[in-house]
Order: sequence, then C-alpha cells, then structure tokens
Amino acid sequence: MSVVARPRVDLRKMLERVHSASPVEAVDVMADGLAAMLGADDVCFLITDLGGRAVARFGGSAANAARERQRGVAHAPTVDLAGTGYERVLRSRRSEMAAVAGGARLIVPVTDRGDAIDAIDAIDAIDVPWLPDEREVAEIAGAGRALAYVVVACRRHTDLFEWAQRSTPFSLAPEIQRRLLPAALTCETGQFTVAGWLEPPNTVGGDTVDYTLDRDTLHVSITDAVGHDVNAAMLATVPVGSLRNGRRRHMSLLDQARFTDEAPVRYSAVGQFGTGQLMRVDLRSSAMTIVNAGHPFPYRVRDGRAEEIELAIDMPFGIEAVRAFEAQRVPLEPGDRILLVTDGILERGAAHLDVLALLADTARLHPREVVHTLGEAVLRATGGNLRDDATAVCIDWHGGPHRVRDDSGVQRQPGPPLSG
Repeated sequence: MSVVARPRVDLRKMLERVHSASPVEAVDVMADGLAAMLGADDVCFLITDLGGRAVARFGGSAANAARERQRGVAHAPTVDLAGTGYERVLRSRRSEMAAVAGGARLIVPVTDRGDAIDAIDAIDAIDVPWLPDEREVAEIAGAGRALAYVVVACRRHTDLFEWAQRSTPFSLAPEIQRRLLPAALTCETGQFTVAGWLEPPNTVGGDTVDYTLDRDTLHVSITDAVGHDVNAAMLATVPVGSLRNGRRRHMSLLDQARFTDEAPVRYSAVGQFGTGQLMRVDLRSSAMTIVNAGHPFPYRVRDGRAEEIELAIDMPFGIEAVRAFEAQRVPLEPGDRILLVTDGILERGAAHLDVLALLADTARLHPREVVHTLGEAVLRATGGNLRDDATAVCIDWHGGPHRVRDDSGVQRQPGPPLSG
C-alpha cells in the first residue's frame, strides 16, 4: 500500500516569494505558494468588513481564479458572517477543519496580536486526499499568522485592503475619523488585552479611541468632540493630535491633559470642545491612573460583578486654557475588566439599555466580543438610528510580572515605578 506524502508549509520560501511581489499582489502570491505547497484545490483569503458583520473575498490562488472563470461562477463581494464557520473562527481565533469528499476544508484565522486581519479558507476537497493532523493544522495556522504580517506591511502602500473592507460607502466625516484611530483596534499581551469599537463605522464623526504601549506603560484614551459630521471629525483631530504629541514628548499624564486642553482653545473656534478620558497603566506596579475631562464614568467588572467607577469630573477639553486636572488612581486586580464609553452608548434612544447587566452577562467573553456586543445592543436599542457615535474601549487586566529588556538586550526585572 502506497503512502501519500504529506505536504509541508515552508514559510521561508513563501515569504521570499512575497518579498519580491508588489504590495497589491502579495496576498495572491502567498495564496499561490500555499496552494502549491499543500496541493490545495482552493485557497482564498477573506477580510472582515469594517462593520464586523461580513467577510469579503479579497484574493486567492490563480488556479482557483482560473477555474471560476471557466465555470462562469461569480463570487459574491461579501458573505454575511452570522451562523457561518467564518464567524466561529473570527470570534474564537481557533482553526476549524471539516472532512469533505476527498479531503478536508480548513478555516484558519489570520490575526496580529488578537486583531482579525482576514481569514484563509483553504478548501482541500479534490486534489489532496488526506486529513491534516494537529501538527499540520498548526503549520497552516502559522502561515495564517505570517499572512497577518504581510497584510500589515502591504496595506501601507495600497488602498486595496481598504476597498475590500468597505461594504457600504463612507462619507467624508468617518474618512477623517478613521485616520485618527489606532492601526489595530485589538491588542493582546501577557499582562493585558485592549479592544475598541465604533458604531456606526461609516457615518457621523467626532469619537475616537487610541492606545499605545511603551516599555513600561499602557496608554489609553477615548475622546468625544462636540457636534456631528465633518466639523466634529475635524475638531477631533486637535485633541487626538495633542494627546499623541504630548505622549511622544514624554509628558506626564497631567501635563498631557493640560496640553490637550490648551489646543482647542488656541486652534478652534469658541464653543468647540470635547470630552475625554486619559488612562495610563504602569505595567510594573499595576497602578492605573485616569484623568476624566467631562466624560461618562468608566465601568469595572470584578469577579463577575459590574459597577460604575465614580470619579471626580474635570471640565471638558477646550473650555478654558491653563487650568488644573486631577489624576485619579484606580486600583487594578488581576482579572479586572475596565470599559470606557462615549455618550453615544448612553443616548436617549438607548435609555433602556442596561450596560451594567450587559457587562455582567458578557464577563466571560473576549474584550473584542464585549465591545462588538455592546455596539450591536446599542444599534438594536435605537432601531439602527444612532444620533451620535457609540464608542467603547475594553481593557482586561491579566496581571502577572512585567519583564523588560535593557538597551543591551538582556532581560531584567523592573525597578521601582517612576514618579508622575
């Protein structure tokens, strides 16, 4: 009895092919390479739309494209996620495999630190008469992770990925607003997970979320510029630019708040202001500090119990320059979940939405699923007629030791926390 040789994924060879390809061809080149290595009849890549409710076929192997042209089969531009294997994989971030006639069908998540980039659907039904074992599935999943980095690198040079994600047209306001968001709305590390979401993704403007990580600190902000549409989106650029500039100048949290407060006064018209919450988490001491500039209270889930975190409230950014802010310490414990929201979550149309109950009900979900669930709940509560952005950012604090490397690259234990 002859033994069928099991194909293997050679990431080095595949990435060499990608490196020599144009950014607009990289995904298809990788699909061709993966199909050739696996002997797959079909490798296609799908990318989630910006609403998170559908996937669009972005590219795939040349053999598959030629076969579809021969058959005259046109792929739908998007596929609704609800109830599909794609949805399960994107939500769980775990591969799925199903036996089909003559082989197997795999759906493998393509993620970068927890942020879904797109999904591989490798349909292995005709040319490959074998069922991958755990090791082989892990190899193919490794190709999915490698593709994530290919997408991250290539999307800087082309609008193709952006086109694939837009299942509905964007107005000018969200076009501006989208440039103010972090490149990925989800990030996972050993100590924490952070995830943000905006509803709706293709209209209005003014809300922003932002986060960044340095060696010892997680920085998170949420802002809400007064007004709607293009004026609000343009106004939102001022606090976000100020926050990033202050952060990159190594300002303390209070100095960053003062700097952000002065910018609208100096550069915007009278009456243009915005609320916001600035948060820093010292990764060495697990200390969280918050400045609340006229913003709705954050929420905390601890041991399955949800509650508001009552804070002193400073005036919004841009009301008057040169004034004091209060940096408030909020203790963190491993397992804590912190949720920041804008007032769109609490608008009158969603007055009967019980955020605390929803947080308690979703305590076991990933932060990415929590913010999606909250956005969907607000849409249902308002009948899809949001009069304001509804924005949330969820932070799970896992805790544990923080290890850093000094300039020599030697791993060391952290020293005492810095002041300020």
